[in-house]
Amino acid sequence: MIINQANLFLIFTINGILIGLLFDIFRILRKSFKTSDIITYCEDLLFWILTGLLLLYSIFTFNAGEIRFYMFLAVFCGCIIYMLLFSKYFIEINVKIILTIKKIITTIFSVIILPIKTILKLVKKLLFKPIHFMTINIKKIHFNNQKNIKNSLKLQKSKN
Repeated sequence: MIINQANLFLIFTINGILIGLLFDIFRILRKSFKTSDIITYCEDLLFWILTGLLLLYSIFTFNAGEIRFYMFLAVFCGCIIYMLLFSKYFIEINVKIILTIKKIITTIFSVIILPIKTILKLVKKLLFKPIHFMTINIKKIHFNNQKNIKNSLKLQKSKN
């Protein structure tokens, strides 16, 4: 019986460590990505749902659904152990990894976008330069025609 309780204490201590790890994953996501309040509330709700499911699964799997005080004490101890020993390093490493991935994606995106922008500028020049040229020439022709018509009308009036 004591061995069984010691095993359960160890199992629920591991559950506490997993809960601490899950908590840090949500903290890392909040540090790495800016989200709205609604998303934060949803993340909090998701955290507590996952925590509850993990504990219920463990209680039913390892202790046939019987709840004991030492199980919650073990979960608390597991969370404290994780927070004191591993949390700081886990967060630092993963925030650096996520920031590096974000920089790589930004660099790749800018490398892909720059040629596309250049091509679009070239296409714009090639398409709109002739149109602009034609528009200016049409205006000149129209202006000259108007001028010629006026001059010819003046000449006709002067002849009459």
